[in-house]
Amino acid sequence: MPSETSPPQLPEHPERGRHYRYYDLVMAAFVAVLLCSNLIGPAKTCEIGILGKTLVFGAGNLFFPISYIFGDVLTEVYGFARTRKVIWAGFGAMIFATLMTQIILRMPLAQSESFNQVLQPALETVFGGTWRIVVGSILAFWAGDFVNGYVLAKMKVMTRGRWLWSRTIGSTIAGQAVDSLIFYPLAFYGVWETKTLVGVVVFNWFFKVSLEAVLTPVTYLVVNFLKRAESEDFYDVDTDFTPFSLRD
Repeated sequence: MPSETSPPQLPEHPERGRHYRYYDLVMAAFVAVLLCSNLIGPAKTCEIGILGKTLVFGAGNLFFPISYIFGDVLTEVYGFARTRKVIWAGFGAMIFATLMTQIILRMPLAQSESFNQVLQPALETVFGGTWRIVVGSILAFWAGDFVNGYVLAKMKVMTRGRWLWSRTIGSTIAGQAVDSLIFYPLAFYGVWETKTLVGVVVFNWFFKVSLEAVLTPVTYLVVNFLKRAESEDFYDVDTDFTPFSLRD
């Protein structure tokens, strides 16, 4: 594990309202990963064999945890308040994408184009998720990401900036637990057997946390680069942690 620098003195009055060179780019990357993993990934179910057992999972699970890595990077470098803005941007993007999808699916077909008769059922299969899946996905993301950011920010102050790996993995354990416990019951309770539902929740939580742990060296590289490039290493010593605000 990469070595940590000596713990810094926590600032009494962190500087706010700064302009950052890479913040907007990280936000855009976060929203792009979030939308793609939620719109494209759930349409395909994959299976792999491990130790003689077959594991079935949604393809989106391969990429959705990357949004948590972006969340870790944002909170670690820029602080919880700026991460809060990014979460709301992602939330708004998911709402808009859902509305756009439902409107387009319900628009009348051009009968002159015979290909539409083939395309429409395919679009409905890929993008026409039930209201339970849509609502579950949006609420799970919103709550899970805020828990992830809160835990990381609090742990950073408690550890005085040491042991970044403990914060990224610890916050993911909490955030992904909330995400999985909201999404799967909302989306599939009563559709799947309880035993299957519990097994899927546990597996997906473990899978996402494991991916975060495996990608920890990448997180270190990105965090260290941004801290140097932005001359920022924010500590949430006096932050208002309410999710219902857009203030820095």
